[in-house]
Formats: sequence, C-alpha cells, structure tokens
Amino acid sequence: MNPAECTITVRVRPGASRSRMTGTMADGSMKISVAALAEDGAANEELIRFLAKYYGVPKNSVKILSGMSSRRKIIQIQRG
Repeated sequence: MNPAECTITVRVRPGASRSRMTGTMADGSMKISVAALAEDGAANEELIRFLAKYYGVPKNSVKILSGMSSRRKIIQIQRG
C-alpha cells in the first residue's frame, strides 16, 4: 500500500441529527453517525463529505471500497 493511503473500517448510522464520529467499536472500526437517510446513496455521500473534512482531504480522495449498501464499510483515504 502507498504510504499516502490508509484504509479504515467504519460502522455508519444514517438518519442522525448531525454527522459526527461517535466512538470506536471493539474491532477498531470507527462509529459514525451521518445526517442523511440511507436512500439513493445520500448517506454514502454524506459519509464521504464528513470523512474528507475530518481528515482534511478533498472529497475525491475518499473512496468506499466495499459496503455500498451496508452499514459496515471499508474506506480508502488518499493523503497528500
């Protein structure tokens, strides 16, 4: 893996009042609540927006590698 890339696992809770990281699961996955419903990809888009802001990277540097229709997702983040 390129040192400018990292892969994280997240557990997403859609439909929250605001997007935020709410903790860490026992397996090390990040728990993230997103302020979008799981309809028409809105929650995935909000997750990408949130993670880009959280890590300080452009939105196109955040990719969902697996779990597009699941609450558990594997995310790739490219830095610098």
